[in-house]
Amino acid sequence: MDKAVLKEKMKVYFIMGSTNCSTDAKEVLEQALIGGATLFQFREKGEGCLDGKSRAELAMALQNVCRRYNVPFIINDDIKLMKKLNADGLHVGQEDGDLEEIRKAFPGKLLGVSVHNLNEARHALEIGADYLGVGPVYPTGTKTDTRPVMGYSVIRELRDNGIDAPIVGIGGIHADNASGVVQSGADGVAVITAISNHQEPAAAASELLKAVEKAKQNHSSNKFIK
Repeated sequence: MDKAVLKEKMKVYFIMGSTNCSTDAKEVLEQALIGGATLFQFREKGEGCLDGKSRAELAMALQNVCRRYNVPFIINDDIKLMKKLNADGLHVGQEDGDLEEIRKAFPGKLLGVSVHNLNEARHALEIGADYLGVGPVYPTGTKTDTRPVMGYSVIRELRDNGIDAPIVGIGGIHADNASGVVQSGADGVAVITAISNHQEPAAAASELLKAVEKAKQNHSSNKFIK
């Protein structure tokens, strides 16, 4: 996928599994896509998560929803499932295997990598990552094994050092604080509970998209102010 197109797809990156929803996951995803979510990652982790056949069936159902809305379907850290469904891409963390081998195994597929500093970012891009996930930007209760909260510092450091790859900020982000993430240099925001726990997922996605697009306009304008 062209870098400019992928940056547009980063605007509202929705991440979700069954454990993140109090209602039907397929309905939550569809409402999020109606509201304006631009990319989706299936992340089925945590207490009570599905496995085996039920996991694959849910993934397939969510993939079909994404296809109807022409939104890329990414799988988190499950190489076998990614192969089985021929998903659009895979997202991995620093501890999820040999990044170079993973890249070689999926030519032509999107590969996202979670990074926490400049060295990790450079390595991910050297092996062929298509985009970078940076965080946690703000405190988050969704993941218990996260690195320390980093604010905007790493996103700014990557941009200041000439990294032009698509970047999405993640961790504790919602419509009221998304603008700072984008103005620091991210192309968009990745969220879980800001949409999945909202009573109106479509409205939540819409508000996030508006916040991101407004921040992008302001960030672009400020580049020309000296």
